[in-house]
Amino acid sequence: MESVDVLTKQRRIAELARIHPEVSFTSLAHHIDLRWLHEAYQRTRKDAAVGVDGQTAAEYAKNLGGNLRDLLERAKAGTYFAPPVRRVYIPKGTGTETRPIGIPSFEDKVLQRAAQMVLEPLYEQEFLDCSYGFRPGRSAHDALEALWKGLMDMGGGWIIDLDIRKFFDTLDQNHLREILKRRVRDGVLLRLIGKWLKAGVLEDGGVSYPERGTPQGGVISPILSNIYLHDVLDRWFANEVKPRLKGKAFLIRFADDAVLVFARKEDAERVMEVLPKRFGKYGLTIHPEKTRLIWFGKPQKGEEGTSEPPRWEKFSFLGFTHFWGRSRKGMWMVKRKTESSRFARALKRITEWCRRNRHRPLSEQQRILAQKLNGHYAYYGISGNIRCLQSFLYQVMRIWRKWLMRRSRGQYISWEHFLRLFHRYPLPAARIVHSCYAMNL
Repeated sequence: MESVDVLTKQRRIAELARIHPEVSFTSLAHHIDLRWLHEAYQRTRKDAAVGVDGQTAAEYAKNLGGNLRDLLERAKAGTYFAPPVRRVYIPKGTGTETRPIGIPSFEDKVLQRAAQMVLEPLYEQEFLDCSYGFRPGRSAHDALEALWKGLMDMGGGWIIDLDIRKFFDTLDQNHLREILKRRVRDGVLLRLIGKWLKAGVLEDGGVSYPERGTPQGGVISPILSNIYLHDVLDRWFANEVKPRLKGKAFLIRFADDAVLVFARKEDAERVMEVLPKRFGKYGLTIHPEKTRLIWFGKPQKGEEGTSEPPRWEKFSFLGFTHFWGRSRKGMWMVKRKTESSRFARALKRITEWCRRNRHRPLSEQQRILAQKLNGHYAYYGISGNIRCLQSFLYQVMRIWRKWLMRRSRGQYISWEHFLRLFHRYPLPAARIVHSCYAMNL
């Protein structure tokens, strides 16, 4: 439960930011006191991987009051030292490509959370409705719903599927500081952010100090990325691009993933031409292969069933492939299904888990697989995607049967036998969790 004192302070920051939209705030760090740090500690994950110092949340909690008091004194006095982040790599998609993740120490996470709790109510008054990533009360499903409604209202259009190349690695720190200083002039906060940006990266036993980017995985990174892209993309599109367009257009952004939709082709082409220059000005690069301009207009009568290839294309956003299809009433509508790479990646994880845990009791395997399936349904269970969910459940059953057979020296388990086991240890059926029809009531 949130501290009333912290919540009151955040509301006050939000109110002042709303009343004074052009003011740079010089006194923000004074809000960070012991109660504030304790609330930041409560919001910090306790089961995450440890940083370079190897300290766990349980060890830090043994002398929580003393540790937080010492942390507060060092942060305010300017003697706090941001330790290097431990870099690990996680798979990106189903291929060999990986994504770097930075893991700060637990104490560093607490202080980053405290700073994020100050910046969030301030910048929430500035952020536009088109951004959804890492914002309170907004989720990936909200972004998907806004995109779906926008496409349905416009009848589709020309789409720029935007991909920023290695955004978190190439973010220009000098530009970020300039953007921050427009609203934040507090020396303590700016000094802390500067230390986190300059913190080294521990990898293969050596520490490097990159001059660009902010490592993915840091608690402060999501809001810094939103602040950066709010200035680079969101505000620029709303204030400079849209007034110059001939037709309707809208933008949906989730963190560094964005989709721009235009009613007219010439508008989309003009923006597509200027996007690399705009991002290049801020040290960012548009991926030349993944960023593309496609036609996603509503299919017209006579286009289906012809010998010519269809004029519309598909695109992916936040793990879903978007395409035009017929509703049950025969009307054209934007449909969404699980992106094939996400589908394959999820099955790969299930396979690996079953392989490693095939000797566990069946009841335990059933319980954990049910949790994994429910988690999959919680994200991918949107209207129109039931076939992919059912296919996923069937593939999980096949994988489970395969590894159950391999735990007893290749003992064959017929499907009839397995279905009897499945009846005793059932997995949750595929279900829709997020209905676009319920949202429109």
